[in-house]
Amino acid sequence: MNNSVSNTARLLGAGLRALLLLTLVTGVIYPLVVTGIAQGLFNNKANGSEIKSEGKVVGSSLIGQSYNLPLKKGQETPDADLRWFQGRPANGLGANSVNTRYKLILSGATNLSADNKDLIQQVKDAQAAVVKDNSVPGYTVKVSQVPADAVTSSGSGLDPDISPAYAELQVHRIAEKNGLSLAQVDKLVKNHTEGRTLGFMGEPRVNVLEINISLKDLVAKGN
Repeated sequence: MNNSVSNTARLLGAGLRALLLLTLVTGVIYPLVVTGIAQGLFNNKANGSEIKSEGKVVGSSLIGQSYNLPLKKGQETPDADLRWFQGRPANGLGANSVNTRYKLILSGATNLSADNKDLIQQVKDAQAAVVKDNSVPGYTVKVSQVPADAVTSSGSGLDPDISPAYAELQVHRIAEKNGLSLAQVDKLVKNHTEGRTLGFMGEPRVNVLEINISLKDLVAKGN
């Protein structure tokens, strides 16, 4: 009987020591080491790839933002603020209907098939809007000029980038709305065009938040 109690106590002691050791290693030491390495070698990425403007964090280079005008009375969908470069449509985004206290936005795709009537209509409406919004006196956008990313949402609905083709399509509007020359805005697009990662992964892209921050600075200098 005494041996049984002694063995049980010994096993419990060994199990407790193992639990404490593993908790220390995997719950304290390992996270601290990984966090230290991340902060030392990849500080910006480890902190969420934050983008700052005038000393304040205004967003992340990984998450797209909307550039819209305030809602008018009786309006459900805001109009785009055409002074800024516009990102991709975000038709896959949904509102949080369970815990409404925090007003969370749920990311996701539309999950509509290519021949779905709703998706086809969304694309047509977006295409018409792109043509209308980006046509200015002396420059008319053709339907054939509208790239796919201008009328379709990404898988997450939060794509922060647009194609150089879509950015260049907006140059005339941006110049006209902000009192800038075409050369100034075209240079802005070229300066913010990133190539394929490592030269072969992905596609060339323009980060919308970053180019809009530079646009704001450019307009401020002009004034």
